[in-house]
Amino acid sequence: MDLTACFQIGPFQTSVLELVAVAFGLFCVWCMKKESVVAFPVGIVNVLIYVYIFFVARLYANAAINGFFFLMSVYGWYNWTRKDQDDNRIRISKCSRTELLINSIAVVVFFIIIRIVLVKYTASTIPSWDAATTAVYIVAQWLLSRKKIENWILWISADTVMIGLCAWEGLYFSSFQYLVFTIIAVLGFREWRTKLAA
Repeated sequence: MDLTACFQIGPFQTSVLELVAVAFGLFCVWCMKKESVVAFPVGIVNVLIYVYIFFVARLYANAAINGFFFLMSVYGWYNWTRKDQDDNRIRISKCSRTELLINSIAVVVFFIIIRIVLVKYTASTIPSWDAATTAVYIVAQWLLSRKKIENWILWISADTVMIGLCAWEGLYFSSFQYLVFTIIAVLGFREWRTKLAA
């Protein structure tokens, strides 16, 4: 069976591979919302599929970011399951003002570097948007791996943009996935905020 072969569902074209990626992605984000470590192995499957899908769609920065997500998922899996000397696991926390400033600068620096690379070395059709979402996702994944609540705000902003980018490239089910990601991210932020206040 060719997992990459396209077929129609109503007015939309998709592939089995895209549907599998969407299913794993949605389950991953739901597990993150619930602060479940299961999210990491599920997320690894999702991001590896999307490396291929985005490369074929010529969203090169988003293909690369999914490679980065793979590495950060391995790190996050380790970080969420490790215990400190008091036998405690990492807890949800807020970024300090210094961390917020450093993370903001990191987004800008990543954006500039990624956009230059996309413009000079790829055939990316929308390099600025591709670079912007990728830069935000890099910092969001780092914050998620460290259980910083601000990660949800970054996911919400970039996922909202990805709804349009995927639709633009004809990846309608992925566009739908990012819509659901946005909704779950809003719920995740609210749930983590409640846990943080407890």
